[in-house]
Amino acid sequence: MAEDKKETLELRRTAKEVKRHVLLTRILALLIGILVAILAVAYAISYFYDKFGSFTVKVNKYDMARQGLSLSETPEYEHTISELNAGIVYDMTNISGNDLPENIDKINGSHNGQNYIAYTFYLINSGEDTLSYEGEMYIENVTKGVDEAIRVAVYKNGEKTVYGKTKSNGGGKESDCDKEFLASTIVMRTDKEGFKPKDRDKYTIVIWLEGNDPDCLDNIVGGTIKFGMDFRIVETT
Repeated sequence: MAEDKKETLELRRTAKEVKRHVLLTRILALLIGILVAILAVAYAISYFYDKFGSFTVKVNKYDMARQGLSLSETPEYEHTISELNAGIVYDMTNISGNDLPENIDKINGSHNGQNYIAYTFYLINSGEDTLSYEGEMYIENVTKGVDEAIRVAVYKNGEKTVYGKTKSNGGGKESDCDKEFLASTIVMRTDKEGFKPKDRDKYTIVIWLEGNDPDCLDNIVGGTIKFGMDFRIVETT
């Protein structure tokens, strides 16, 4: 009898252990599934972050709501907008800046070429106060050092300035550039005083990979880069 009772207790303990093992296995499988889902979402966000929206321009939403500083892809506008996105160029290869169209700043909105990004927009004072603003263009994300050979041309009301990183040997600006990047991740800054109601400033941003840059080498193939540009009001009168 004692042996039968002992065997029964052992069987009961074994059943409990099996049940606990099944429960733990299910919980572990659930946790693994959740982790895989999180990683998949993170990967998707990272993928689209790198592949889409190579250039985004924004106005501080508070400045837009408070003073009417807004964006538009055309000189005329029907409603205020605080953010615009340029189209993406896939498989961009290097070109010479001399090959860019002469009228590249004459077309509104996104007008990319096969191997360059081109985007024209208008910064508009749609409010009732005269103001001063500042703008900054910066690199949000870059891979494989592709920024070493990138060029950015900024047309402000038709006036063109070409920006590039300082030479990798520290020898100053590249020969085809007007100015160096202000910092490793800051391309340039702009400002305007006395920006009156209904005034508008026209900007065209052109981005390409300069084939004549000594750093335009095979090791940057497959690299990606994402730019942003923010505007904000610094003073009103």
